Parts: sequence; structure tokens; C-alpha cells
Amino acid sequence: MAVVAERAFTSRSTLQKVEAGDANVSIGIYAAVLHALGLLDGLGEVADIAGDSVGQALASAELPKRVRLRRPPEPPPRD
Repeated sequence: MAVVAERAFTSRSTLQKVEAGDANVSIGIYAAVLHALGLLDGLGEVADIAGDSVGQALASAELPKRVRLRRPPEPPPRD
């Protein structure tokens, strides 16, 4: 644990908070710990919409069911 804390440039107590899932630890510390463990590449997948089927379903449910296109106004008649 001391090696990971040293590589993540954080204290052992903060690393223990990360292991416990403490919400008060900044995302930067989590990223530093992931980097120290060689797992930083997976961080980009956390918020990837392609892997969020529930979020996609909710977003699709909010789309309008039918869309009407408006015709452009006709120009006034020429004299």
C-alpha cells in the first residue's frame, strides 16, 4: 500500500479512503491511484455513453414521437 501511495503522490490515509470509496476524495486522487496501478486507460470508459444502455433508453424516451416540418413562408406576390 505504501508503494501505491508513493506512486500516486498521496498519503496512505488518503489511499485508505480511496479503497473505502470515500466520496470526499477528489477525482484527481482517484485518477492518480489508477495511474499508479496501471489502470488509467479504463477511466475513459466510465462516462462512455456507448456502454450506458439505461441512459440511452432514457434519452430516447424523451425524444418527440413525431416531428412536423414547417414549410418556409411563401414570398409575397409580385406586382
